[in-house]
Amino acid sequence: MKFHEYQGKTLFDEYGIPTADGRVAGSAAAAAEAADGLGYPVVVKAQVLTGGRGKAGGVKLARNREEAAAAAKAILSLTIKDMPVRKVFVVKAAEIVKEFYVGLTVDRANKNSTLMVSASGGMDIEELAATRPEEILKLPIHPMDGLDGGGLDSLLEKAFRKPELVRQAKETVKTLYTIYTEKDCSLVEINPYALLASGKLAALDSKIVFDDNALMKHPEIEALRNPEEYSADEIEAREVGLSFVSMDGDIGCIVNGAGLAMATMDLIKHFGGSPANFLDVGGSSNPEKVLNALRIILGNPKVTAILINIFGGITRCDDIAKGILIARERIDIPVPVVIRLIGTNDTEGRALLAQAGLSATEDLTGAVRAVIEASKGGR
Repeated sequence: MKFHEYQGKTLFDEYGIPTADGRVAGSAAAAAEAADGLGYPVVVKAQVLTGGRGKAGGVKLARNREEAAAAAKAILSLTIKDMPVRKVFVVKAAEIVKEFYVGLTVDRANKNSTLMVSASGGMDIEELAATRPEEILKLPIHPMDGLDGGGLDSLLEKAFRKPELVRQAKETVKTLYTIYTEKDCSLVEINPYALLASGKLAALDSKIVFDDNALMKHPEIEALRNPEEYSADEIEAREVGLSFVSMDGDIGCIVNGAGLAMATMDLIKHFGGSPANFLDVGGSSNPEKVLNALRIILGNPKVTAILINIFGGITRCDDIAKGILIARERIDIPVPVVIRLIGTNDTEGRALLAQAGLSATEDLTGAVRAVIEASKGGR
């Protein structure tokens, strides 16, 4: 789950990280009122859950009420990386002397977290990471040890150099780590973390990603979920208890188990196909889950074939077969469906399908090749 910048600022304010004064607005008139209250000049910034808004024209300086209204009107008409802008954040313009970058993220490969700091913050941080990665300083953080005092001091001294800036940065990093751990985040970053003319460092932007698996512990965060982050089918899937992520391909996937779902998508790509989604029906044997899964996948007009791949453990293959048959009775399935059943009660499941004129295989590779071939016929 992601936060907009204005939501991140609110969280930073709660924890005492210095930020710029700002107000959110959903119209040009409201943006102008916000700018009047803040005092000019102001910066009007698009609120979208993606990067690249500056280069897309989503950040504009305004020196008076007319410019603020015009900037907001222009930005609210934008669509940035397929995301329409519905809100702007109006902030008091700051006199920036230098831009830094500070971030914390999960390092899954090494089973720890990583603090990242750079003296070259700003709009092109992603390009910096790709072209000059040595300019992004990193400190591994073991979950049982927390921030290492000596290692942290050394890292910050390299980036911020002046003792007073190092002191300020250290306080911010420690607070940022508190947010990261207390709120179960997978990413927290400040870019730019700006040195102002006053000599103070301040967070002039925020990017926060929360671990969806931990949101049950944080109802106050869950309540701030932004619906535009998710497609309509992802929202529907969540409501019926399915783990679902939309993708850009044309082969729908219904699989039990996240690991098997990932492996299935990898095989589809390996043999030249393109998955339309990740969908894990979980360990339940409720036939209604198969019905809901098929209905959601068929709502995507790009889907030209569907692969059902079940490795029965807790999930019973005969119940999956019953779900397929229920779905065939209740909804129109206009695309080919390739079924692979193996595991608990797989013989019974395949027999149920055979009685209804459907076939199922035990061979995953063969099933993947078959669904790719079937998808070529279009819808």
